Amino acid sequence: MDQHIDTATGMPAAAAAAPRRMSRLPRRVYPFRVLGMGLAGVAAAVVLYERQAGWPAWGWMLAIALAWPQLAWLRSSRSRDPHRGEVGNLLIDSALAGSLAALLHFNLLPSVLVLTLATVDKISTGLPRLWLRSLPWMLGGLLATGLVTGFAVAPDTSMAVIVACLPMMILHTIGVALASQDLVQQIRGKNRQLDQLSRIDGLTGVTSRRHWQQQAEAVFAGARADGGAALLMIDIDRFKDINDRVGHAAGDGILRALGEILLQLQARPGLAGRYGGDEFALVVPAVDRAAAMALAERLRATVVVRTAGGPGPEATISIGLAMADPAQQSLRDWIEAADAALYRAKGSGRNRVEASPG
Repeated sequence: MDQHIDTATGMPAAAAAAPRRMSRLPRRVYPFRVLGMGLAGVAAAVVLYERQAGWPAWGWMLAIALAWPQLAWLRSSRSRDPHRGEVGNLLIDSALAGSLAALLHFNLLPSVLVLTLATVDKISTGLPRLWLRSLPWMLGGLLATGLVTGFAVAPDTSMAVIVACLPMMILHTIGVALASQDLVQQIRGKNRQLDQLSRIDGLTGVTSRRHWQQQAEAVFAGARADGGAALLMIDIDRFKDINDRVGHAAGDGILRALGEILLQLQARPGLAGRYGGDEFALVVPAVDRAAAMALAERLRATVVVRTAGGPGPEATISIGLAMADPAQQSLRDWIEAADAALYRAKGSGRNRVEASPG
């Protein structure tokens, strides 16, 4: 089926609609528009003064430098779609930059600065190809004003104009750099949050399977070399029947309760993980067989007590325990040994702990 493409962003319309409504683009662009247009106005004023320009040129320059940033803010902030409105403002910015260059009779330094910074501003928004889309607008503004001025050309730049351009060169560049740095910091923070979310199971709070395997690998390598460690594979008994009988909300409550208990029992963060569905895993480092069996029994009994006192149904768990063994060649071997013990626990009536031989 054909997709409708949003002309403002180049994205499919359905995908673009929600982000646009929440866009902060107008608030982000407004101070830079005020700064950039204002500083461009300073340089333009010196050029117009040297040229002894008439009041129409001064009026148009002041409208661009002072009035337009406020009109642009009103236009986007009052729009039903602020993002789309601000994209339109940015295109108008480029048209006004072209107009200003022609108004200055193409005085070399301020004209180049205004046109360049207007293009850089489009790139800094991060909107794909916006700077390319702005070029026809820039050319249109230049041609429209050039027709009024007769395309007069006076490229020589005096020392006074050079000095007047320095604030535009320095302050605008620093401002954009600081904004970019702030944006990079925000992105880094979001990436850290995403990394954290990828490590943690959202429902239970224990570690996700991939990250748990990384932690278990490290414990397994150390246990084979330095001493004992236990792996508990844990399964909620008849969990599907619980969901079918009393609903998934009650099942989620049991999963959360088990996750909380495992988090309390883990020796350090990351050793309790959700292996899949209603199956969990707990690595217990630096422990002998007797202590590991005692911990597993305590876990089994705690789940019964915790769920019996809760709003949902009582639940039980079966646990398979395997000690790290030099004969095991990999974490997979360790998991398979604990899984085999778990299946024996479930086959022997459930709500019990079974340990692998050895």
